[in-house]
Amino acid sequence: MPKKIAVAINPAASFGRKRGAGQQAVGFLRAAGRDVVVLEAENYNALRKAVDTTLAAGVEALVVVGGDGMVHLGVNALAGLDVPLGIVPSGTGNDVARLLDLPLNDTAAACRRLLEALKTGGRRIDAGRVTAAGQATYFVGVLSAGFDAAVNERANIWRWPRGRIRYNLAMLRELGSFRRITYTVTADDVTWRQPALLISVANGQFIGGGMNITPDAVPDDGWLDMFVVKPLSRLGFLAVFPKVFAGKHTSHPAVEIRRVRKVQLDAEGVVAYADGERIAGLPVVVDLVPLGLRVLV
Repeated sequence: MPKKIAVAINPAASFGRKRGAGQQAVGFLRAAGRDVVVLEAENYNALRKAVDTTLAAGVEALVVVGGDGMVHLGVNALAGLDVPLGIVPSGTGNDVARLLDLPLNDTAAACRRLLEALKTGGRRIDAGRVTAAGQATYFVGVLSAGFDAAVNERANIWRWPRGRIRYNLAMLRELGSFRRITYTVTADDVTWRQPALLISVANGQFIGGGMNITPDAVPDDGWLDMFVVKPLSRLGFLAVFPKVFAGKHTSHPAVEIRRVRKVQLDAEGVVAYADGERIAGLPVVVDLVPLGLRVLV
C-alpha cells in the first residue's frame, strides 16, 4: 500500500501573495487519490522539525510548496535518504523550479507533473554541498559569495517591493558602496588570489529570480561551474547586467566560467548564500554529492 505524501507548506511564500497554493496542492493530490499529511508551522525551524519527524515515520515523497527557501529545507531534510522531493513553486525567485523546468505559476500543472514523476520514481540530480566550520549544508542551484550574496542579504530584509524587482533594486542600492574582493581560491588543488566583484559556484543555472549566470550548467553531470566576475566600474557592471537574464554575458572579458569538482573560497568579511539562504561567512568548501538527490520531475 502506498505510503503518505508529506506536503510542507510555507505560509509566507512570496510574502503571502500565494498563501492558497499549499491548500490547492493538497486538494489536488487528495482528489487524485493520494494520502496526504499536511505540514505547517509558524516558522521555518518549527516546520523543519515537523518535516524531520514525518520523514522518520516513513513517507513516499516530500512535496514542498513555496520558493527556493522551501526547496532548501527539503533538500537538507532528504540528504542521505532515498525519498524523492517534489516542488510546487509559489515563491519569489523559484530558481530551482526554473532549473528543473517546472510550471512556475500553475499549482495544478506542478501537481500533475510530480504525480506523473511518482510513477517512475523521478530523476536523480547532483546535490551541491557547502561545508563551513565542519558543518555541511546541501543546495541544488547556486552558491553565491560576493556582490550577489550582499544583494541577497539586503533584499531579504525588505518586504517591499515584491517579485524580481526587489532583487534588482537591492542590487542598485548595494552597487553604490560595494568594493572589489580579493579571494583566495583553491579549485581542484590549484590555489591562487583572485580579485573579483563576485564568485559563485553553480550546480544549476539561475539566481535572483531568473538570472542565467551559468547557462551551460547541468545538475546531473558531476561538475560545478565556477562563475567569476572580475572588477568592473559601476557603469561597466550596469552595461553587462541586463545580458545576464538571457545568458548572453559569458563572452564579456570580465566574466570567467570554469568547470571544477571542488572549490574552497576565502575572503575577509564575505558571507555565502546557497539557493538564496544564508549559509556562513567564508571560508567555505563547495563540492558535489553525485546524483545525491531524487526529484519528482
